[in-house]
Amino acid sequence: MGFKRFDPEDFLVSADAVSSTVWSGNSPELTSFFTSSAQFQTAGDYYLSIYQTASVNPSAEVQFDIAYGNRYGSGSLYYNTSVPGVSPSSTIFGQYRSLILEDENSQFLFGSVTSSYFYAINVTRARYKEKLLPGSLNLKLTSGSTTLSLTDNSQNGNLPLYYGTQRAYQVVSGSNGLPYNFTLGGTGFTPSSGSYGLFFPDTSIILLNGLALNSTGSAGGLGLNTNLTPNTDGQNVLKLYKALVSGSSFELNSEETITSDFVFVRSRNAEFNYSTNPSFISGSTGEVIYSYFINNPQVYPTTVGLYNDANELLAVAKLSRPLQKNFTKEALVRIKLDF
Repeated sequence: MGFKRFDPEDFLVSADAVSSTVWSGNSPELTSFFTSSAQFQTAGDYYLSIYQTASVNPSAEVQFDIAYGNRYGSGSLYYNTSVPGVSPSSTIFGQYRSLILEDENSQFLFGSVTSSYFYAINVTRARYKEKLLPGSLNLKLTSGSTTLSLTDNSQNGNLPLYYGTQRAYQVVSGSNGLPYNFTLGGTGFTPSSGSYGLFFPDTSIILLNGLALNSTGSAGGLGLNTNLTPNTDGQNVLKLYKALVSGSSFELNSEETITSDFVFVRSRNAEFNYSTNPSFISGSTGEVIYSYFINNPQVYPTTVGLYNDANELLAVAKLSRPLQKNFTKEALVRIKLDF
């Protein structure tokens, strides 16, 4: 066994971005959407969990949740009729406002237009490791004879918006991170309701602009018919769910930054040429038994150990095959540590 202290240039840190699919089964696209009937009796007033297959199927896993938020509490029943405006929809609105805007008095801007209500799609945390991949969002929503193809605008060359420390991109009409007719100046926004939503890749949230989805015809909307009546169970979450089912296409990928430490182990021609195997040494005289090991040693390293200053073994790297080493050869072993 031989030891050698590393030099600073023997260490290198590298970071690589790796993308992968989000949905269960390594599927890049969800085409079927299922809910659980049991949820309508518990959390259904607040959100619906969406599965990739029937919830009774052993392979069923929650892919994402959908919710409806309204600043004024409209579209859902009040908790207490003597306290108007306080309902599940106002709770959802306040929850996302606190999480994203970090200010209970702020409002959501979609493009340059303020909307008091939105639909939220929240990808389940178990579906990805670090964050969602901008540019991979492709979502189809269909209501009646109208279909919207939505994406984020991360590939149009503009810098992302920031809400606190969170990146955000506008959700626009288009595909693969670009608005339709982008080369001709198209923005993918609606004519009067701003963008179709906001995409937050670092927190896996997609907020869809209710004002835009509720508009019809030349206004560029979906005609989702959101119920804005106070103290009424408008079942607005179900309306978005039905639009998802009819559109039958939701593409999304995730992104992970893998940081690696590279350690370069250099063995020069005059180093590490002798074996420390005690069987090569005479037990009575302490001499090398085989004389050719003196002038022409041949060793075959198979393992590299990383030690600290206290001579404690921290890590072990195994070579793929034994490496021949003698005075005529030098060796360079690159070790990659991922974490």
